[in-house]
Amino acid sequence: MKIRSCVGITKPSLLLVHSELPALTFHKTKLTWTSTLRFPSNYERTSGSVTRFHCSVAGRTGASTSVCSSSSKSNTVHLSRKQVKPSSLYSRPSLSNMKKERIANRAKVYEFLRVLGIIPDELDGLELPVTVEVMQERIDFLHKLGLTIEDINNYPLVLGCSVKKNMIPVLDYLGKLGVRKSTFTEFLRRYPQVLHASVVVDLAPVVKYLQGLDIKPNDIPRVLEKYPEVLGFKLEGTMSTSVAYLVGIGVSRREVGGVLTKYPEILGMRVGRVIKPFVEYLEGLGIPRLAIARLIEKRPHILGFGLEERVKPNLASLLEFNVRKASLPSIVAQYPEIIGIDLKPKLLGQRSLIQSIIDLEPEDFGTVVEKMPQIVSLSNTSMVKHADFLKGCGFSLQQVRSMVVECPQILALNLDIMKLSFDYFQMEMQRPLDDLVAFPAFFTYGLESTIKPRDKIVAKKGFKCSLSWLLNCSDEKFKERLNYDTIEMEEMETMPSFDMNSLMEPRSDESDSDYEEDSDDDHTLTGD
Repeated sequence: MKIRSCVGITKPSLLLVHSELPALTFHKTKLTWTSTLRFPSNYERTSGSVTRFHCSVAGRTGASTSVCSSSSKSNTVHLSRKQVKPSSLYSRPSLSNMKKERIANRAKVYEFLRVLGIIPDELDGLELPVTVEVMQERIDFLHKLGLTIEDINNYPLVLGCSVKKNMIPVLDYLGKLGVRKSTFTEFLRRYPQVLHASVVVDLAPVVKYLQGLDIKPNDIPRVLEKYPEVLGFKLEGTMSTSVAYLVGIGVSRREVGGVLTKYPEILGMRVGRVIKPFVEYLEGLGIPRLAIARLIEKRPHILGFGLEERVKPNLASLLEFNVRKASLPSIVAQYPEIIGIDLKPKLLGQRSLIQSIIDLEPEDFGTVVEKMPQIVSLSNTSMVKHADFLKGCGFSLQQVRSMVVECPQILALNLDIMKLSFDYFQMEMQRPLDDLVAFPAFFTYGLESTIKPRDKIVAKKGFKCSLSWLLNCSDEKFKERLNYDTIEMEEMETMPSFDMNSLMEPRSDESDSDYEEDSDDDHTLTGD
């Protein structure tokens, strides 16, 4: 039996067909077949190589010569690659395994924090150390800065800050600015978010902005220590609007640096919610806007007095203690602190004390506060000593009471200076005590600068005048009075009083915003 077969190899533009039939020989137990393909002599070079192979299947053998073209080679290589297993030098874990490992590590860190007393509930989603050892390093570093577990619980996100990448660069920068290491603990308690900041992107621009507000470089560290939150403000946000508003109401541009150095919290105050309502309320009370600006220049912290919580209730308390409403502007202008302290208990205590010392009537206490509002913060010991001094000078209780109502300042002056003035009054001026009862402000004038020179001039001219006529005027006015033919009674009876216009006068060039803490008064005005 003959079987015709057709063998073809396809190549571009090449088709070979051979009609020669293969010969098959059958045996009983063995089947052998041979197939021969003939090609042109140059085909081996162009199409591939001839390979002879034998195959044996279940006792059957066969020999065949075949042509492996370049295309069959590529197919063979492709198949063999599929069969070869990947290299086992290393194996990459699956994403699910990696996720499980992260969850397990985070659980260990959370458990570690709970053992220390730190609540990790707010840390979900925050990148944390993958090992307990690294977390321990962060906590130890925070402890060295003085922060406690309670501090960390107040702001647990601080645990997301790397010691080397975040904490150390920020603290080094603050130290180079001049922020004292002794203040770091309180600094971080108030504004722990600073540890997340970038020195170049976040901190340095704010410092440069503060310097542009005329805050001196040496004062920058003090500003940051007082108000570290300023490092988190936007440059063109609240800071710029609050400063612009203050300049708009009359705060001198050259005083802005000093104002912010004394009370940097202004930079975080919203104009519409805090500063403007405060200014407008005082203005409605009867204090001119320019006078308010001068008060802010000298005591900028008054802007921090809560309008609803402190200012309004305190002014209402003054009215309860027989202070006249018309006197409120003068009281606030003389002693701005009175609208920011816990006033009512002080009023009760001082009224009770003065009443026990000089038998002062409740109605007269209101007059005393109007003339010297600092009385609410005056030391109890000071008042007792001054009252005893006056009684020791020979004044009756009624006379002392009259003098205090007329000039409450005599309860706050330097006692040694008062003694010198009284000795001169008795020994040199030789006037009756009634003259001091009529004009107790005598004790408020300088002995060497005013009392002695004027007394000698009047004595030389042979004038007879009251202490008020002698002292209650400027040097220029006193020279004019010496040329009078008669002494006017109204000038004799004039008593010194606070002048609101004096508050609106331009500040002298001496106070060019140097950082100094102002004292409340030249005398012994100290609280208990």
